[in-house]
Amino acid sequence: MRVIGLDIGGANLKASDGETVSMSRRFPLWREPDRLAAALGDLLRSFNGFDGIAVAMTGELADCFTTKREGVAHILDAVRQASGGAIVQVWQTGGEFVNVETARELTPLVAAANWHALAAWAGRMAPDGASLLIDIGSTTCDVIPIENGIPMPAGRTDPERLQTGELVYSGIWRTPVCAVADSLPFRGSDVPAAAELFATMLDVYLLLGHIAEDPGNRETANGRPATVEAARDRMARMICADRDAVSLEDAQSMAAAVAQEQLHQIGSALERVLVNLTGPCQAVLTSGEGEFLARRLISSSASLADVTSISLAEALGREHSSAACAFALARLGRERVFSEQ
Repeated sequence: MRVIGLDIGGANLKASDGETVSMSRRFPLWREPDRLAAALGDLLRSFNGFDGIAVAMTGELADCFTTKREGVAHILDAVRQASGGAIVQVWQTGGEFVNVETARELTPLVAAANWHALAAWAGRMAPDGASLLIDIGSTTCDVIPIENGIPMPAGRTDPERLQTGELVYSGIWRTPVCAVADSLPFRGSDVPAAAELFATMLDVYLLLGHIAEDPGNRETANGRPATVEAARDRMARMICADRDAVSLEDAQSMAAAVAQEQLHQIGSALERVLVNLTGPCQAVLTSGEGEFLARRLISSSASLADVTSISLAEALGREHSSAACAFALARLGRERVFSEQ
């Protein structure tokens, strides 16, 4: 039986069959909530047939919805419309799938449950003792405690996870630079950063070479291309300047400082999670578009100097790792639900 995992976020749609095909598509849900069903339909048609759909979401937090309950209901309606009549099952943080009707009544458990599905599946790679899963995407970073292969988070909802350090609302793409750094180095001095959406972490990692240029992508702070030169312009705006005053080297120096500050912020959350583990951390699993940043986190933490590091990008391939939650949903759905159909 072919099962498609769907991970529906506020800025990205991710899908996987848990075997050979995983894909990610940019979709600004907050701008076009009424197009979600059509976008999901296009994505699902790329798989040329399936028997079931396993779903998790974070898009219910998009501010086009007044409440999470409204967001969950809207997303479930869109999935059902796009499903073509296939069976739909929804993951919740209690660690099991429920049908759509039940999911509507379990908003606190269904909302933002994709991280739990990933940990529930990936945890089998670290079956003994205490371990961590670090998943870094375009918008957020998850630091998930795992005990004997089973996710054991201190928080279940987003507010609880923010409090514990298990969720850091900082990623490698959409996070505004001004949310990470208060000031930027410029030719020997620190200049206060403009509190404006002039540049994002995408620009930081374009300038540092961690993200490849994509001239066709205009999902940037100013709607101009995702190129190094355009990133230089956006970074210059962060000190209220332009390319006439800020060289590429200047912009790269600023980017390096912002990247270091983001590493420090996420690293502080990581240390808070490590303190609460029941024993020494035995392994760290890494996944997501920002796996390069997860590797930097591990190497910069004295607490993780001797742990086993397991890269999902290396184990599964980069496309599967970037859509790791969808991949995990497909696997879990086939194992736990659809094998019984």
